[in-house]
Amino acid sequence: MTVSSQQPETSRQQDLAPEVRAALSAKLTALADDELILAHRDSEWTGHAPILEEDIALANIAQDELGHASLYLELRRELDGSDPDRLAFFRDADEFTNVRLAELPKGDWAFTMVRQFLFDTYEALWLEAARTSAYTPLAEVAAKALREEKFHLQHTALWVERLALGTEESRRRTQAALDELWPYAAQLFQPLPGEEGLVAAHLVPDLGQLRGVWEGFVRSHLAGKCGLSVPEALPAAGPGRDTHTEHLAPLLAEMQSVARAVPNAEVW
Repeated sequence: MTVSSQQPETSRQQDLAPEVRAALSAKLTALADDELILAHRDSEWTGHAPILEEDIALANIAQDELGHASLYLELRRELDGSDPDRLAFFRDADEFTNVRLAELPKGDWAFTMVRQFLFDTYEALWLEAARTSAYTPLAEVAAKALREEKFHLQHTALWVERLALGTEESRRRTQAALDELWPYAAQLFQPLPGEEGLVAAHLVPDLGQLRGVWEGFVRSHLAGKCGLSVPEALPAAGPGRDTHTEHLAPLLAEMQSVARAVPNAEVW
């Protein structure tokens, strides 16, 4: 599962034009928001996973996703001086730009594993391609995060296979999860406004190119290896990342409650 990419001359933030810097800040924020929201959904399984070992494993995956969000927000801080903590804990739902796939309720175990598999495949491909970004700080972050993401993908792919080939009930639940989640996956490949300029400058991967590789990989695993019925094609992505479900606001109310209750807290 590889995406070829030409590696141009590298650059750092002082080399970026203002409009490019603004577009890159928006992209980094969207990447971080995906990770933040999905990490929170994964963390809701802590103490409730089907086996103790998985309780620990999914909590670790959630922690890794939070770490990736922190990396992206630190890159944004370098670009515009923004505060990562304030971006994470003091924005309202209408200011978040995560995909709707990430904010859906955690559902059952099959739903969580199928969602994580679809997202992990996308993220692993994106990070692999981003290692050759012309923006050196992003290339360095992508190389670091990819090591963790490969583990996430291996883990969730095995769980989807285990559920699909398990009992009649686990297979039914896995298929139902795939049917529900598939339309949401299309938004992973919906570019942000101005993203085409970032692609042309070799700063971020081309989502159009990644989409074909992603679809080939997930079909091979879900249909070929797991025997699931995969819809013929991804549908249109629908509204942009500024449109959310009714599930995001309650999630943020819980996620942000401590930071907002004590907004000036300091770590001693």
